[in-house]
Amino acid sequence: MKWLLIIVTGLLLVGLIAYVAMAMQSHKRPENLGLQQGLLRPCPDSPNCVCSESHSQASDEHAITPIKLADMGWEKMKSILTEQGGVIEQEDGLYLHATFTTPVFRYVDDVELRLDEQHGLIHIRSASRVGRSDFGVNRKRVEQLMQ
Repeated sequence: MKWLLIIVTGLLLVGLIAYVAMAMQSHKRPENLGLQQGLLRPCPDSPNCVCSESHSQASDEHAITPIKLADMGWEKMKSILTEQGGVIEQEDGLYLHATFTTPVFRYVDDVELRLDEQHGLIHIRSASRVGRSDFGVNRKRVEQLMQ
């Protein structure tokens, strides 16, 4: 019985250390934010990202429909982002970066927008900073922003 208690305590301690490490890493701003060759970055292979920008390697898992400017303007989108808990970190009129922090574990997710006036679209990318799976949180977030 004593050994079982020691093992359980050890596992809980390892889990706590892993959680703290991931939470700390989540609060570090990624260096590769922003546009790359005028487009939003493609999603990584992990399923914790969605992006409306067309990339040759885009999969159904990562693809999401861009927002039509006729349905929602840039200023309205900024307002909705903040209403839904986002914090605008950077905005220059054509590009916007906002962060969302998950309520329980306090992980930070990045949401990026690119205004494409020529095609009447707002492209959007939402991605977790850490972990592999997000349980569909980023896709749901974008769908809520679009409603």
